[in-house]
Amino acid sequence: MLEQTSIRIRLAGRVSIEIDECLIDQTEFPGIQGRIAFAFLATERSRPVTRLELIEALWPADAPPSCETALNAVLSKLRALFARVGLEPCATLIGASGCYELRLPAHAWVDLEAAADAIHEAEVALRARDPARAYGPSAVAHHIARRPFLPGAEGHWIDTWRARLHHILLRALECRGEVYLWNREFTLAVEAANELLALEPLRESGHRLLMRGLAGAGNTAEALSAYERCRRLIARQLGVDPSRQTKAVYEEVLASV
Repeated sequence: MLEQTSIRIRLAGRVSIEIDECLIDQTEFPGIQGRIAFAFLATERSRPVTRLELIEALWPADAPPSCETALNAVLSKLRALFARVGLEPCATLIGASGCYELRLPAHAWVDLEAAADAIHEAEVALRARDPARAYGPSAVAHHIARRPFLPGAEGHWIDTWRARLHHILLRALECRGEVYLWNREFTLAVEAANELLALEPLRESGHRLLMRGLAGAGNTAEALSAYERCRRLIARQLGVDPSRQTKAVYEEVLASV
């Protein structure tokens, strides 16, 4: 029966478990520690994790003397949540030999995994010169990766995932910009470029997208001005000129005047 259900796990933004019409929102998890434990187990679901790893994930700075008891309580409450959505608690969160493993059905959808798969699919489509096929996957990666990961929580593994999501977001914005240019949605291409540059001002791909989007919309003077801002920023920050690829876009815009 469970194999026919829709199972969706969201870790970016609001942590949640959704199975068919049953939704467990993050307010129903056992506090921030419950959300952290669930997210850690979900991101590491390809392997068993030790109790020590879980303790370090929950208390990265200094574990309290009662951490063993507290960990048991968190895991017990997570199992109770799984039961509420129809998952077999002890078969979903398996504990053996001091290790724990989250086992979800093969068809389960996890947003962080979906974002990584989607950006790869979008980039492959663009390399194959098939921007239409990149439209949907780039949107999926963008919408997931822009959400915050466990806001308010700290830890090395959390920082690692935040960095991964940030990288996916940058790549997704690049893909979105290319797709918008292909589809002649120049205003949206400019918006994607500006979002990209707000995150990474020195990322030249963003400056190139911005110039091409502005030029496509007929704003040639603004496109040339965008190049000049790019040139000054890179010279001030790095002491070098823009790359050959960026100069080529500038020359194309200039030649269209």
